Amino acid sequence: MEVTRLGKKMALAGKLPEVGESLPKFKLFDQQNNKVKTANLIGQVALISVVPDLDTPVCTIQTRKFTQQADHYPAAKFYTVSNNSVAEQTGWCAAEGVQNVDLLSDEELSFGYETGLYVPNAGNLARSIWIIDETGKIVYRQVVIEQSEEPDYLAALTALEKLVPRVDA
Repeated sequence: MEVTRLGKKMALAGKLPEVGESLPKFKLFDQQNNKVKTANLIGQVALISVVPDLDTPVCTIQTRKFTQQADHYPAAKFYTVSNNSVAEQTGWCAAEGVQNVDLLSDEELSFGYETGLYVPNAGNLARSIWIIDETGKIVYRQVVIEQSEEPDYLAALTALEKLVPRVDA
C-alpha cells in the first residue's frame, strides 16, 4: 500500500492486517517505560489512533479529538501510538497540558513493522485508526492516504458504536 505526504507517494514497509484478522503480535512502551504487548490490549474493545509524529499540528489535533471522545465510551480503551520516544511523548503531554491519555511509544518500530504501517521514506508510522474487539480481532481499519490530513473521526466513532454504546456525559 502507498500513502502520500503533501502529494509525494511513499510505500508502507509491509502488509496491513485486514478487518477480520487478529491484531499481530508487537511490543510498545507506555509512559512509565513498561513493555506493552498485543496481549495487554486484548480483553476490552480498543480504538488505536496511530500518528506519525506527536510534535506536529495534525497529530496533536487527532490525539486531542480522540482523547476528548474517550469519556463518551467508558466500555472502550483509547490508545495513541507514535514512534516518538517515551520522553518525547511525556514532553508533549506536559507542553500540551494533556492528561489521561494512553500514549504508547513504538520507538523500536515493532508495531510499525508487524502492522505494515512503518513508512521507511518518512521514518515514522502511517496515520491510521484501528478498532479491535475484546478478542483482539480487527473490526475497523482506516489508513489515511494523504498523511497531512486528519482521519475520518465520524466513521471511526460510528464503527466503535457498533461494539460499545456512547454515553453522553
